[in-house]
Amino acid sequence: MWREYKYSFGLRYFVNFAKTLSYIVGSKNKLKRFKENESFSNVFQPSREQVVSGEFLLKGKWNKDFFKNENPIVLELGCGKGEYAVGLAEKYPNKNFIGIDIKGARFWRGAKTAIEGKLNNVCFVRTQIELINHLFAENEIDEIWITFPDPQIKYKRTKHRMTNSEFLKLYKKILKKDGVVHLKTDSEFMHGYTLGLLHGQGHDVLYANHNVYHNEGSPEEVTTIQTFYEKQYLEIKKAITYIRFKIK
Repeated sequence: MWREYKYSFGLRYFVNFAKTLSYIVGSKNKLKRFKENESFSNVFQPSREQVVSGEFLLKGKWNKDFFKNENPIVLELGCGKGEYAVGLAEKYPNKNFIGIDIKGARFWRGAKTAIEGKLNNVCFVRTQIELINHLFAENEIDEIWITFPDPQIKYKRTKHRMTNSEFLKLYKKILKKDGVVHLKTDSEFMHGYTLGLLHGQGHDVLYANHNVYHNEGSPEEVTTIQTFYEKQYLEIKKAITYIRFKIK
């Protein structure tokens, strides 16, 4: 009994110590990444007050003042590590890409990769997605990518689903007349919810696929660019879905 108690106590102590050490190391890495983000020319981290008050001066001037060209602008919302934004920027050098996420320690990887690869057509903004109409002017954006968002399955979380009616209205404000939205997700729920909402509200569904890796004719940019977590989903044979649509 005493031996079992000592073993159990020691195991719990070791597990707690490992968790604490992991937390400390993770926190230090986050602080390091936040600091490095400040030195990156392709990262913007305005405060909420700056964004809402109109102090963010690139609104309506992204092509002229940052990208220095007139190429189409594509957003990735909830960009995470920035893998998709960077992948698209490599694939389409004649388009400009902007990754949006509230967690700067995540997109640090994408920003650093872009700098190391000398990709001048991609950048990142640390802010909340519901503030994008303060960052971009009407008709400034050509495309929006929503990649693997949290499906927010619980009913009380509906307002946080990134394809709900309110978010679609927000996207419409900044999209050009023929602007397109892409949704790529591993969530059957999110795929079905979005399709139902789009059809119910009369939006144009241009393409829908419930398993892009098992159906011929899937768009190349959907299957050739994969995020870290997407690769894990594919290893366990989880279907990846995709919808391309226009907001009426």
